[in-house]
Amino acid sequence: MDRISALRNVEEALAAFEDGECSLSELEADVRGVLRTYAADFEGDLRAYRASGTGPVDGLVVLAPSSAAARDRVAALVDDPGEFTVSPAE
Repeated sequence: MDRISALRNVEEALAAFEDGECSLSELEADVRGVLRTYAADFEGDLRAYRASGTGPVDGLVVLAPSSAAARDRVAALVDDPGEFTVSPAE
């Protein structure tokens, strides 16, 4: 999914919420799904990586050109990342 498609899908979800066609929790689920699809199907030289560990890093997904760069990005996002690994997100 490219950026324009993702934005359109989020815009459609927001419009449905504004029109009363869905609840806030449904809107959140729809937007979360769009973002996860965008990250998983990202087109370009970057790839989605998921962190596994304890605390706030567990489950974090970042886009990076390599696993080493993904580790750096995860560490930069969290004050005290502790021990963690990264692997390609499925």
